[in-house]
Amino acid sequence: MTNLLPEMAEIWQQTLNWQPTVQEQAQFQKLYELILEGNRQLNLTRITDPQEFWEKHLWDSLRPIAPLLSANFSPTLLLPGTSASPALIDIGTGAGFPGIPVTIIAPNCTMTLMDSTRKKITFIDNILTELALTNAKTIVGRAEEIGHHPQHRLAYDIALIRAVGAASVCAEYTLPLLKPGGLALIYRGNWTDEETRGLENAVDQLGGIIEAIEQFTTPLSHSIRHCLYLRKVAKTPANFPRAVGIPSQKPL
Repeated sequence: MTNLLPEMAEIWQQTLNWQPTVQEQAQFQKLYELILEGNRQLNLTRITDPQEFWEKHLWDSLRPIAPLLSANFSPTLLLPGTSASPALIDIGTGAGFPGIPVTIIAPNCTMTLMDSTRKKITFIDNILTELALTNAKTIVGRAEEIGHHPQHRLAYDIALIRAVGAASVCAEYTLPLLKPGGLALIYRGNWTDEETRGLENAVDQLGGIIEAIEQFTTPLSHSIRHCLYLRKVAKTPANFPRAVGIPSQKPL
């Protein structure tokens, strides 16, 4: 018997002012099945229970981006000054979160899913084919290297980063990739004022500001989550990001 994801239409509506279409729900279900299948070989996630998967992978991926979507959460990312088709990158995408759920609900965007593990990217390529997601592509790479690549530096409107290192490390990975005025979304669990003060120093060196820090509670397990929104307001100095391994060994 297939494990069915819950639909949760009411919760989507209450928390994001949106709910998935029949097609999007089918894509979420297919994504879930492909992850369960891929888990046998790749150890992609410990989260396999349908409700937990819905909350910790689908809802958790989409909640931080909700403020950037239009009022009725139609599939249009609203970004002042950006093109009709915003370019997004998901750094260290792993099993495809948050990038794949965002790609499903925002077909007007172009998504680059990046991970340093080739096996994971091969798996994600298969998911994109199975879900017919033509607005996404993949890249095998490390943030420290692609941050200096002319094809990627200054190329993105939004950078997403979830479950990858300390916040100052995430800032160093994301800000060099953003266009002027672009936005980095750093997904966190708990967060403190002290951490904010530490992050401010790092972000300042990278040409950014902390535009907002949003706290919210997950709808089923009532866990605390935060999203840090960093806006690129100045040029990132050419020496950032530093060489592979340095950002995490010596955070700004």
